Amino acid sequence: SERAGKLLPNTVMGLIKMNLTLESHLLSQSCYLLQARGQRSFSIDYKNNCFLKDGKPFQYISGSVHYSRIPQYYWKDRLMKMYMTGLNAVQVYVPWNFHETVQGVYNFTGDRDLERFLDLANQTGLLVILRPGPYICAEWEMGGLPAWLLQKPNIILRSADTDYLMAVSNWLAVLLPKIKPWLYINGGNIISVQVENEYGSYYACDYNYMRHLRALFRYFLGEDLVLFTTDGNTDKEMTCGTLEGLYATIDFGTDTNITEAFSRQRRFEPQGPLVNSEFYTGWLDHWGDQHAVVDVQKVSRVLGEMLTMGANVNIAGEKNLSLWCMTSYDYDAPLSEAGDPTEKLLAIRDVIKQFRDIPSGPMPPATPKFAYGFVSLRKVNGLLNTLSPLGPVESQYPMTFEELKQYYGYMLYRTTLPRDLSEPTPLLSPLNGVHDRAYVSINGVFQGLLERDTKLVMNVTGQQGDTVDVLVENMGRVNFGSKINDYKGLLSNLILGKDVLTDWKIYPLDIDGAIAGGWPHTEIQKSPPATQKEPSSTGPTFYMGTLQPNGLTWDTFLKLNEWTKGQVWINGVNLGRYWPARGPQQTLYIPGPLLSTTLPNNITVLELEGAPAHLRVLFMDRPQLSITKNKPLFSVYDKSFMIN
Repeated sequence: SERAGKLLPNTVMGLIKMNLTLESHLLSQSCYLLQARGQRSFSIDYKNNCFLKDGKPFQYISGSVHYSRIPQYYWKDRLMKMYMTGLNAVQVYVPWNFHETVQGVYNFTGDRDLERFLDLANQTGLLVILRPGPYICAEWEMGGLPAWLLQKPNIILRSADTDYLMAVSNWLAVLLPKIKPWLYINGGNIISVQVENEYGSYYACDYNYMRHLRALFRYFLGEDLVLFTTDGNTDKEMTCGTLEGLYATIDFGTDTNITEAFSRQRRFEPQGPLVNSEFYTGWLDHWGDQHAVVDVQKVSRVLGEMLTMGANVNIAGEKNLSLWCMTSYDYDAPLSEAGDPTEKLLAIRDVIKQFRDIPSGPMPPATPKFAYGFVSLRKVNGLLNTLSPLGPVESQYPMTFEELKQYYGYMLYRTTLPRDLSEPTPLLSPLNGVHDRAYVSINGVFQGLLERDTKLVMNVTGQQGDTVDVLVENMGRVNFGSKINDYKGLLSNLILGKDVLTDWKIYPLDIDGAIAGGWPHTEIQKSPPATQKEPSSTGPTFYMGTLQPNGLTWDTFLKLNEWTKGQVWINGVNLGRYWPARGPQQTLYIPGPLLSTTLPNNITVLELEGAPAHLRVLFMDRPQLSITKNKPLFSVYDKSFMIN
């Protein structure tokens, strides 16, 4: 407690002086706030066990929506569908690493324009429950924490560790002043703000850390705002995750005894509103699992029972693009990944209308879908100079992604065979140091792979001096539990027979940057076309092609039948990973506005293991998962409503 108390004044005051521009932004809002504030208030009525909005009892029925998982041009569509369901609020995570990917460089533009999203929610008539972390879980890379924190090798995340607290204080000194004008009491639509997320499930159980966060939130957002915590339905989680001055809420799904769960909340908050901050109407998928499904009738029954008790409920589920987690975060949610209403959504609306008036009129329709058909791809050769323009870093032993400030994607580790290997010789990672997959080639010929936790040894042959290439893939950092300090790359030595491989050249690969800049299509245009189609290859290989425009920019779904594992980019945008054999996901969602009506649409595929001989990909008008229960009404599947 003393440590946190001593650190806070110097840290915060120093940060304030460094962020004077934020203060000028607030001053520019002052006249507006004085007019808008009036008698607006949002508070807790402990005597009558409810929230008060403008002095009147208020029950919220909220749904989670992750702006970071939805293209900006679809924000309004998703919010309107939530509003028409009868929700009066949305719950919104703020992923720290989405806005500060590089330390000290903040991005709040485009798809990261948080204030634009808050404004659209306000225009739609939706209140906001904000969850700014700094840790958010959310099945998001490292729970929203930026990977650059791991440059401090002994840092203790989510604790009163000095390095961690300084980084958190810097971040919140930027974020929270942006939030303050959007508080309901200041004329905006944010009625409450969560501090941390499910902290009771983390091993540290560090109250000094939570006290430090409470002080920061109060300093920047004021004393009148409702601050709260959310924790799982166990005594241990509620004990470590709650703190005086932060209203304690609970989360649970459809298989929970509601009375017991809310009785547990009552033990930590004897008076005040009942709140389920995450009512799970679906569940996440993992690679290799069956697609998770939660029964519609269960969702309706449990939601109705909670609302009858007067509880405030936030309904949960999500969607994803790019490298942040498993690509299609389908979640069996009420709104699909493509934002389409499902049977579950309409069932939820039928429950809500029993408790409050809902907007009149029909539910907005699904976005149109189109099957653009097959596209043939061709192999791309020669790329290292393009993807690693600064060249390699030389090191006797392997270095991690974090040490080279390559936080996501891929790095290439290159060395040579120390001796002749006429017989198959084991190459192994004895300390499970491959994080997460390593694709091994000798003189450009693919030999096989090593994989974290599952495959720690493989055999290779070759001659002394042959080039050994190890392409390491970062599959995304652990987002929950005690292992979120998840370093990437080769974390320990590779052993070849009895030899430790040394003298590495390590190439950080900026694949996203190169493809966003037009590669490989711009380079291919400068060279003469191939006289004949090159065959597919094994091992990491790029392929490219174009989808010719047809005047439509409708949503579509990409299927890579018989491809093995890799990633896809459309017009420079990373759609995410495919891995059909492991599944359950079989298609990648492509939002229509990514496509051009007039120019060829560039397709780039990085296949990591082996492409099919046909080298074709298929654009479909519907998604495909291994299990198709609970089908969406409009031939779509997913979850961006995430009514989390």
